[in-house]
Amino acid sequence: MAEKNLTSDQIEELLTTLKLRFEKNMDRHEGLNWEQIQEKLEANPEKLWSLNEMERTEGEPDVIGRDEETGEYIFYDCSKESPKGRRSVCYDREALESRKKHKPENNVMDMAADMGIELLTEEQYRHLQSLGNFDMKSSSWVITPEKIRNLGGAIFCDYRYDTVFVYHNGADSYYAARGFRGSLRV
Repeated sequence: MAEKNLTSDQIEELLTTLKLRFEKNMDRHEGLNWEQIQEKLEANPEKLWSLNEMERTEGEPDVIGRDEETGEYIFYDCSKESPKGRRSVCYDREALESRKKHKPENNVMDMAADMGIELLTEEQYRHLQSLGNFDMKSSSWVITPEKIRNLGGAIFCDYRYDTVFVYHNGADSYYAARGFRGSLRV
C-alpha cells in the first residue's frame, strides 16, 4: 500500500492547481470562499492525498458545493471526459474475478476505495451535468442499484444530444472510453 502522505511541495502544488481551477470555474461554486476551503483542506491531510489521487489520474477535481448541514465542501471530478487514468476497468471485484480471459487491470470500486473517494451516483452525475457538459465522447460508471448488480449488470452515464443517458452493461465489461468519476467531502 502506498504511503498516503504528501510532501510539503506536493501540497503546495496541489493547492495552487485547485485554487486556479476554483477561480477559473466560479459558476460551479458561487458564494464559496477559497481561503475557507484551503483552510479545511490543510487541516485534513488524508483528504489532500485523495484529491491528489483524483488529480494524478486526470480527474481535475473541483468544488461543486457545500453541504449546509455538515459544513463539508464537496469535490467532484470535473474533467471534460471521464478521467484518463481510470479507464478500461470493470465495475467491481466480483466482476473482475468472473472474467476468464482478457481481465482488466483493476475495477472501479476498488480503485475508488483505494483513492479514498466515492463513486458518483446517477443523481450526482446529473448534478455534475448541470454545471457543464461532461463525457461528450466518453462515459462513466456510476453507483449501480443492488438489484441490477445482483443480476450481473452495472450502469454508466454519458452526455449526448443535450441529454444525460443512463445505460447498462455487464459489470465485467470494460472499454477504453469508459472510466469513473468520484466525489470527496472535506
